[in-house]
Amino acid sequence: MRIAVIGAGGIGAIYGASLAKAGAEVVFVARGAHLEAMRANGLKVEGDRGEIVIRPVQATDRIDRIGTVDYVLFAVKLWDVETAGAQIRPIVGPETAVVPVQNGVDTPARLAAILGRERVMGGTAFVTGAIIAPGVVRQTGTYQRLTFGELDRTPSTRGERLRDLCAAAGFEGVLSPDVMVPIWEKFLLLVPLAGLNALTRQPLGKWRADPDLLALFDAALRETDAVGRAEQVQLPADSVEKTRTTMWSMPDYHMTSMGNDLLRGNRLELPWFAGKVAELGRKHGIPTPSNSFIYTALKLYAMGAPA
Repeated sequence: MRIAVIGAGGIGAIYGASLAKAGAEVVFVARGAHLEAMRANGLKVEGDRGEIVIRPVQATDRIDRIGTVDYVLFAVKLWDVETAGAQIRPIVGPETAVVPVQNGVDTPARLAAILGRERVMGGTAFVTGAIIAPGVVRQTGTYQRLTFGELDRTPSTRGERLRDLCAAAGFEGVLSPDVMVPIWEKFLLLVPLAGLNALTRQPLGKWRADPDLLALFDAALRETDAVGRAEQVQLPADSVEKTRTTMWSMPDYHMTSMGNDLLRGNRLELPWFAGKVAELGRKHGIPTPSNSFIYTALKLYAMGAPA
């Protein structure tokens, strides 16, 4: 089984290392110091699930030299989808499945426009990690799940094979009969969570203790749920309540990647979070004042810290 991991960061490296340890042939696409360290010392994933070291590791910055693979785990930032999607054409054969594992709800459609709908599955990741040094990724929490499925909602052999491969690698692989539902369920939580985290520059426990900020979270959540239903996603009737319960179960110290990116002066995935909800609201004639406010308040930081 040949697998290419496009974006060997805090998400892609963790899944890829688990799969490589289980015996899959995994090629990691990375760049810069991270790539050089992997070539010299291998890839190390440490953290709450234990330690995995892949040495030697197949790592490259030349996608065109990889050859055709069975699966592509597509883990680039949301602003790189079109560029990276075009770059992976040489490794996508007639039977290849491209599985996006980053956040957001429109990556499958964006990739399908480049590679063809039949090459793309929907996917969503449930894992937390970050590069803490070149060649070293730290995993936070013991949870690790990958959910995926066909965009046309049909059963597939390639989906079953990937599910079984995840199980062999020691983490949960969920083959969803309607993959846009779990993708949107994650989006319902992430959009208001990331928005409030970035707005306040404070961890979850700080802002959810404030009634006004908590009300903003709830409003942004309800707007996101409304536009998802307008997109014909079959969200459960109690999706808002379940999302709110999940938020309350999370630890006080929790920080989202967008909150951390803002504090570090990095580019933000804001246009595909609150910005996407506002865009879909305009499309369907649904008011989204809370998400529009979050987007407007943060957009000067979308490309990194303003000069």
